[in-house]
Amino acid sequence: MRIALCQMTSSTEPKENLAAVQDHVRRAAHEGARLAVLPEAAMACFGIPLAPLAEPLDGPWAEGVREVARETGVTVVAGMFTPAPDGRVANTLLATGPGVEDSYDKIHLYDAFGFRESDTVAAGDRVVTIDVDGVKVGLATCYDLRFPELFRAHADAGATVSVLPASWGAGPGKREQWELLVRARALDATVWLAAVGQAAPGPDADPEQPTKAPTGIGNSILAAPDGTVRVRLDTAPRLHVADIDTEETARVRRAVAVLDNRRL
Repeated sequence: MRIALCQMTSSTEPKENLAAVQDHVRRAAHEGARLAVLPEAAMACFGIPLAPLAEPLDGPWAEGVREVARETGVTVVAGMFTPAPDGRVANTLLATGPGVEDSYDKIHLYDAFGFRESDTVAAGDRVVTIDVDGVKVGLATCYDLRFPELFRAHADAGATVSVLPASWGAGPGKREQWELLVRARALDATVWLAAVGQAAPGPDADPEQPTKAPTGIGNSILAAPDGTVRVRLDTAPRLHVADIDTEETARVRRAVAVLDNRRL
């Protein structure tokens, strides 16, 4: 599978961000990608009221993503916000492309480091995998990265690849935690893990300095099933296309059968 890691910086304007998503997907298609992964909050950055801009999955923002997926034949995973029943929103991944139409609502909410996502976001409760050209791909979002059981659930559902759109919060040691956790989750579940973050909000942003909202630190990573880093981006917006050998997942699982050897 050829996968595009589309690291972008979302603004506060959904229409502007949709144009950026469409541009990334077209560029990914030009480079032969079959799956394009955009960050969490690709629709609009954190730090603004989310309920007024949330749209249903059949709304214009999601339809704009579907249009570019149909145009290019690329499966797209992108973060957006959808209305929740209690006045909050769901932190949703839209997954759309050839033979793919699904969504994942973030299960684990970021009530950590002084930020309370649950005040404005309702948690999901469904493990979601999609099929891209015969490859099973699990969906997760940002803070989910700290919970290994979700990635093992992807593997139990047949996934050999997981994708993790994110908008990682800045702060002391957070960049090191990001890489450590991405590598650990790939190793825990013996999956390829494409962790695609929001780029840093500006060229002078310091990933060690906390911000009021988790607006991203870049550093997107593609980790292999053995936990090694195969791609690591810097903090700036950029697109990187990489090839994933899904047979490597099978080879690693034969060598280190942690899924089969589980007792709990």
